[in-house]
Amino acid sequence: MGDIRRRGAALLAALLAAPLALTVGAAPAAADGSASAAAACTAGTGPHQKEAERFLGLPVDGRQSRADCEAIRAFQEEHLITPSAGFAGPVTRGVMDLMNRQRAAGATPDKDGRCPADKGRIACVDLTRQLSWIQDGRKLVYGPVPVRTGSDGYETRTGLKRVSWRNIDHVSTLYDVPMPYSQFFDGGQAFHSVRVSVWSPPGSHGCVNMMPGDAEKYWNLLRTGDEVYVWGRKPGT
Repeated sequence: MGDIRRRGAALLAALLAAPLALTVGAAPAAADGSASAAAACTAGTGPHQKEAERFLGLPVDGRQSRADCEAIRAFQEEHLITPSAGFAGPVTRGVMDLMNRQRAAGATPDKDGRCPADKGRIACVDLTRQLSWIQDGRKLVYGPVPVRTGSDGYETRTGLKRVSWRNIDHVSTLYDVPMPYSQFFDGGQAFHSVRVSVWSPPGSHGCVNMMPGDAEKYWNLLRTGDEVYVWGRKPGT
């Protein structure tokens, strides 16, 4: 798990720093179009082959090679995309597209003025791009950082809210899982850190999941009573 976190952090730095990157056959196809997570890395050419090659910095020819397959599978394993067979299917493309949109935000995530600038310090959550940041007026205080919000049926609720209570060592009473640096802003929905990739589908049970370093930074910057504004719609919900 430590390796996953380190690889995830390295990928985030590469993506957001500029500025702020089996043969499919008889076995039944799974969610991402490949046959089996346990199969050897010999997946055929996927429908999003060129997009995956371009994203991963591979030669862009639209034809699956063993090197392509291994690189795609490593990306899938890192972000818990199942099955992790190296097939460039729609789920893999969706995660890559999301990362590209996050990178495009650069150092001006609120250039469209969606997050209120007249509230003083406020935590902004853009569900569409799966990004969050803290601003004070129009000044960017921290971020933007990638987040993982509610999956279909467990959507993170939109609107203007406030941090109501905080618990640095919270454990979920519903799911019996640790939620470090929890800051609740809408009933049981909270900012908190997770020990998996924030890009892993399909999402949370409504909370705004963050990488540990980002959740700790939010803990240090926000206080009970600070406002949180959530808008947009997460892809796939």
